Amino acid sequence: MRSWTDTLRFAFQPVVNLTTGAVAGLEVLARPESGDVLAEARRDPELDGALAVSAVRAAARKETLLPLHVNVFAGTLADLGGLGPLHDAVRAYGRLPWEVTLDVVPPFTHVPQQALLEALGGLREQGFRISADGAGDGDVPLRLLVDMAPDLVKLDRSLLWRPAAVRAMRTLCDELGALLAVEGVETERQCAVAVSAGAQLAQGELFAPPARLPAADVYVPPRFPRAAAPRSGPSVREFVRPAALLPVTASAGQVRALLTGSPDVSGVLLVDRTGVPVRSVHRSRFLLSLSGRYGHALYADRPAAKLGDPPRTVGVDATAWEVLDVVAVGDRDRTSDDVAVVDRHGRCVGVVRLADLVRALAETRVEEAARLNPLTRLPGSDAVTGEVDRRIADGRAFALSWLDVDHFKQVNDTAGFAAGDELIRAVGRTLHGAAAADRSGTTRVGHIGGDDFLVLTDPEGLEPVAAAVLDAPWSAAGRPVTLSLATVVCPPGGVAGHQEAAARLAPLKKAAKALRGASWVLGRAGLPGYEIRRGSPPVRTAGSAPVGAEPGLG
Repeated sequence: MRSWTDTLRFAFQPVVNLTTGAVAGLEVLARPESGDVLAEARRDPELDGALAVSAVRAAARKETLLPLHVNVFAGTLADLGGLGPLHDAVRAYGRLPWEVTLDVVPPFTHVPQQALLEALGGLREQGFRISADGAGDGDVPLRLLVDMAPDLVKLDRSLLWRPAAVRAMRTLCDELGALLAVEGVETERQCAVAVSAGAQLAQGELFAPPARLPAADVYVPPRFPRAAAPRSGPSVREFVRPAALLPVTASAGQVRALLTGSPDVSGVLLVDRTGVPVRSVHRSRFLLSLSGRYGHALYADRPAAKLGDPPRTVGVDATAWEVLDVVAVGDRDRTSDDVAVVDRHGRCVGVVRLADLVRALAETRVEEAARLNPLTRLPGSDAVTGEVDRRIADGRAFALSWLDVDHFKQVNDTAGFAAGDELIRAVGRTLHGAAAADRSGTTRVGHIGGDDFLVLTDPEGLEPVAAAVLDAPWSAAGRPVTLSLATVVCPPGGVAGHQEAAARLAPLKKAAKALRGASWVLGRAGLPGYEIRRGSPPVRTAGSAPVGAEPGLG
């Protein structure tokens, strides 16, 4: 009688890094030729565990160096309390646990959550990486997803047409320290949606279909739009490539065999038994040493560590700028070396290449420069409103202010446009200085155009910014000038997006402009009225209607 193993084959589908376009790993997919062994595995934890072992064995036969993604049902982990045979198989086939990501797949309903979390904790201690699969269309509770603290969240393709959900999940992943992937990408348009919504990894027919042989090359749409990077610089997680790892005891001959058989590998990391990088072997310098006269005879059987250098490492939470700081220190001839990315235990989870970082940071700078106002060199409204949406998604309170020059058209008409331009530049410099003086680093300023500026601060950071712009003695060509400031303070959940915040701000600006002298009007989202913090009501003549009928707040 034939067993299930006789009719089971495996296919490999690449998981693609949307920032670098490189293959970040291979998902190993069971493909039974007859029967429904997957349905049986859902009911039989022992069978599901055996399938995971078979997936690793199949990958070992293909001699791929790429990290693996292996599917396991959530119920299997809860019932078995871990996967001891899988850990043994990974070691037996020459792989390391941290090269394997366990894709925990639904259903989660009726799965004992505490048992599942304990099993995941044990697997994580062994070094396995954890992925929550099928999010968005599966039944994983949000609370359980947070408690799982996965290294990766895989979204169902149905969310590609719900980019708001993808952006919200990206925010959650950033809080959890996880990467975000989208499955089932079939068209370039879907790829563009995934990238613009914040996904960092993806897989699907567009890049490469599941195949019996691991794909060496994948198709990535050219010049796809990049997701907006945070102010501190893109995370190193977005650039991680699979690392070529060998034990620190490997000989120079073993390293040479790996390099000559894998032309895309730029270097090899020699790691100890726990996966901590000990030496870094650069491809060109290593092969040059062996190609010299007597080089092969001298080094082939000797430890490769003697031809390596101390590894350059960064934490998995580092930014691209921090990686450049690491590269900048030390010998100039090592600037092309890969930088090892390590987890909190010091274990290698991949490498980053300098070329990927430089290209991405250059694109970021070009995009930022294109958005700068040519007069003040301040970013436009998009930079501020984008940050507003991020703070709303994070559940943070904030204060959004609108600043402009009173009677600016008269300034241009009487003092001339050159004096008006210089006044605008001076206001921009003052706002930039106020933002730079904010030690919390949370103040953002933008130049909408003309004499209009946007200022985003934490509520407690309002006063210093207001004082900087309202207390200064402004003038244009010797003529005194005043400014008007309108602020809306938004508590967590106070507004749904930057559009609503702007709508709340508009009547406050009108109220501020109705006051005499330097003025400041402050309102709060969800509350009626406003508070006049600076400025005097205009002089009323007999029979004129009162201005600013809104009551004060304090």
